[in-house]
Amino acid sequence: MGPPASGNGRLMEIGLSSFGDVGTGVAGPPISPQQRLHNLLEEIVLADEVGLDVFGVGEHHRADFAVSAPAVVLAAAAVRTQRIRLSSAVTVLSSDDPVRVFEQFATVDLLSDGRAEIMAGRGSFIESFPLFGFDLGDYDDLFAENLQLLLRIRESERVTWPGGHRAAIPDRGVYPRPVQQPLPVWIAVGGTPESVYRAGTLGLPVTIAIIGGAPERFAPLVQLHRDAAQQAGHPPLPVATNCHTYVADTTKQAADEFFEPYSSMMNRIGRERGWSPLTRGQYEDGRDRRGHLVVGSPEEVADKLLFQHELFGHDRFLAQISVGTMPHAQVMHAIELLGTRVAPVVREEVRRRAGD
Repeated sequence: MGPPASGNGRLMEIGLSSFGDVGTGVAGPPISPQQRLHNLLEEIVLADEVGLDVFGVGEHHRADFAVSAPAVVLAAAAVRTQRIRLSSAVTVLSSDDPVRVFEQFATVDLLSDGRAEIMAGRGSFIESFPLFGFDLGDYDDLFAENLQLLLRIRESERVTWPGGHRAAIPDRGVYPRPVQQPLPVWIAVGGTPESVYRAGTLGLPVTIAIIGGAPERFAPLVQLHRDAAQQAGHPPLPVATNCHTYVADTTKQAADEFFEPYSSMMNRIGRERGWSPLTRGQYEDGRDRRGHLVVGSPEEVADKLLFQHELFGHDRFLAQISVGTMPHAQVMHAIELLGTRVAPVVREEVRRRAGD
């Protein structure tokens, strides 16, 4: 089973993404990385059991996130799940070796019987660059070159590469080869038109992270991606969105339970980047139907996903639920509600609209 290939909104996958947050104790006691990884695997297993379509795991090299090696986590999940697709969210390709990235995700693909995906991006943090000895001045060049090499490896078992930031490859084989041909590669973007255009030109699906502002302002990016793909002679390509999400039994419960973990995470990062502290009023504005936060009762969340589908006609939605120090039991309940009460409603309505 592969990702939807229509790119026309006739299918709608619903899944989850997580960075494996451990928090810092600001909004409650931090969790150990050991326990957080065990909890993360439980989240992936439950998502599979309740019929969600995909789970993405992010890569970070910071004390407040437990996942620095997404492929290792996904390999563990591969042998405990049956159907759900397993993706990075993202692989920081600029500071990694495309050969190793391909080998690792090909291994996940073999273990999962063809359910692995790579979501490649620049990443929203820069710690990996000095950690692995890369110059931030090469930020854009590294990504472009590594993406080109990754796609070359995906296309051919034997690879000749002239070199650049990475050493040359003189007609060498890259193994193992995955079950899926080709191994899916998505591009993750935060709103940069150049990145969206490049993904469309290369014939690659795109995931757009909506972490602030009105979703409407991202609609031109989706259209740019589709136009670039068409101009390059590619068929319609899948498009996904990723939003901070929380589902609870009632509106008030969802709003109250998510605010503290979410605001503490955003304020922690905001202090590093010079953002003003998030207020409850701003949070409530984000929860509006036309806001960036998908937080509410199952009915409200389903309505908001369908509103996004009206804007984008997209093929996949990823819910980032487990943020900050959100208690594991609440995350699990939100996943259950997303799979059993939100996803069926959204899928059925998308199918109905496609048939009209």
